[in-house]
Order: sequence, then C-alpha cells, then structure tokens
Amino acid sequence: MTTSLLRRALTTATATGGAGALLLAAAGGASAHVGVTPDKTDAGSYALLTFGIPHGCDTSPTTKVAITLPPELNDAQPTVNPNWTVEKVTEQLAEPRKLADGSSITKRTSQIVYTAKTPLSPELRDALVLSVHLPDAAGTTLNFPTLQTCESGQTDWSEIAADGQDPHSLKAPAPAMTITTASSTNGHGEAAHTSGSHSTDASKEQAASVTDIGAEARSWAGLTAGLGGLVLGAAALVRSGTRRPAPKGAGSADHSGK
Repeated sequence: MTTSLLRRALTTATATGGAGALLLAAAGGASAHVGVTPDKTDAGSYALLTFGIPHGCDTSPTTKVAITLPPELNDAQPTVNPNWTVEKVTEQLAEPRKLADGSSITKRTSQIVYTAKTPLSPELRDALVLSVHLPDAAGTTLNFPTLQTCESGQTDWSEIAADGQDPHSLKAPAPAMTITTASSTNGHGEAAHTSGSHSTDASKEQAASVTDIGAEARSWAGLTAGLGGLVLGAAALVRSGTRRPAPKGAGSADHSGK
C-alpha cells in the first residue's frame, strides 16, 4: 500500500515538473525577443515605452542597443539607466516638417543608442525606457527596429510583419506598438473640460462659498446669543445676591440687648 502511494506521488511530481519545465520554456521563448511595452497607447498622448533587453546574441553579453525611431516620431527622451550611457542620433529632414503648434523643424531624432558600462550577461535582462509624444494617428502601428550588439556577433531585430502575418512567426521581429483612439483625458491624464463645464464648476464653487459664509454667520450668531445669555444670567444672579432680606430675629435680639 505504501509502495503504491509512493509511486503515485512520484508520478504526479514528475508530471508536474514536466509541465513546469514547459511553462518556463514558453516564458523564456516569449521573452527572447527585444520587445516594447507602452504605458499608454492613446493618440496624441505622452507615453513611456519600455524596451526589454533579453539574453545576448546566443551566449555573448550585450554591449550596445540602438533603437531606431519610426518616421512618425520627431524625438524621444531617454530615461537615465545607471547601467548604460545614452546618446541621441539626429538626421536632416528632406524638407521642413510642420508641427501642431505651427512651428517647423528641419531635423529629427532618428535613433537612441544605449552603450553598456559593463556588458549585460546573457543570463540577465534589462529595461530601457523612452518618453515619446505619440502622433494623433489612431490605428497606426509604430515599428522600432533595434540592433543588439554583443561582444561576439549581433542581432538585428528589424523584421516587420506583413498585413495579416503573425509577428511571432518572424525570426527577429522589430518591437512594435499600435496607437489607439484618444480617450477623454489629455496627455497628462487630466480630464478634459469645456468652457461650459468650467463656468458650471465656477458657479458651483461660488454657491458653495456663499453657503459656507451663511453657515459661518449663523454659527457666530448662535455663539453670540449664547454668550449674551450667560452674561444676562450672571447679572441676574448678582442682583439677586445683593437684594437678599435680613435674617429673621435679628431686630428682636438688638431690642433685648438694650
């Protein structure tokens, strides 16, 4: 009986361990590519794009990561990472590009290059973060071809999936994200207001202020009335004390003493 139970326990443990190994292998495969994870995708918003840097080129440590910006972006602000130095690469535009505020630019940031202060071991991973202003173009897919250079060899994550093609079927897909429809909040996450709502809010604030002033006035009036009552009560008590009659028998005692 004991032997049978032991065999069943070992069989279950072996099966569970095999399933766990498959899950770990799948997780490792999913994180093998350089990918991008945006904190938001709303059109026209400011987003933080996190690029996950997995194992190196096979078993070689990573020394440099060059992220190419899609033509839809004019610039990117790299977040400081103590493990890397970072620089911007600019390019001259074929013709001036007009911005939403009416100004024009003749150059744009085309690439962000991170260089490892100490080569990143293939057994470790790191995250590089860029701040970008997403264009007002819902439905557009932004591709970020990324060249990962190692002590020995390099991997060019630049393959772009065709329409209807699964990016996971590619050997070295470029990190990509799709812009979604703008929500009711602005780029800083604050709810948008119209002039009408502003005036309505102002009216509510004014009404609340008047109500508070009235309540405060009534409070002071009540306090004043209470203090007045205390004063009148004290005065009445003093008057009653000064008008107390002489004790009975005091006059007869004086008469008998004469």
